[in-house]
Amino acid sequence: MKKALIIFISLLLSSCIPYKIAPKFKNKDYKVMKAKKFQRKLARETSFIFKDPKDAYEFYNYINTKYSLDHNNVGLNSPITINDKTYFFTYHEVERTDQTANIGLVVTDLVLDEKLGITAFENNYSSRKGHWYIVITVYDEELKNCLLDKHPNKTEVLQHLKNMQQEYLKTHNYEELLFTKKS
Repeated sequence: MKKALIIFISLLLSSCIPYKIAPKFKNKDYKVMKAKKFQRKLARETSFIFKDPKDAYEFYNYINTKYSLDHNNVGLNSPITINDKTYFFTYHEVERTDQTANIGLVVTDLVLDEKLGITAFENNYSSRKGHWYIVITVYDEELKNCLLDKHPNKTEVLQHLKNMQQEYLKTHNYEELLFTKKS
């Protein structure tokens, strides 16, 4: 019994306890959901959300180059054409974090402070790792959200967003987009 208690306490002290976890999309590389549920500061609009492994402003550069926007209203009601229909595209880059509490370091510092009067791990009580996501909303000319289930063009808009996501993740030089055939 005493050995089990010692093992349990040593495991507890050497572990990191997560208290904030970034979302993972099960079996998909994207999710369609209300943006407000994903991040509180966003609007209550149904959005296409995917994880962005690239550096900051890479998606901005991609959209600016792909649609030849010349740095005017990039990602803010930018016009896009899908099957000869005009839609308006808005996106946000959002950070979600994984945060953990390092209990072992807290206890070690308490013991060191009590015995020697010093704290060695004061800045390492918790750890944080950020994950970036792109949140996209698409509206038609009547300003209706195209990602709602009842919208008649949801499937073609969703397919376009999936293709855009794949193209963005695979492309490293966005100038190449100017030379590709548009379908």
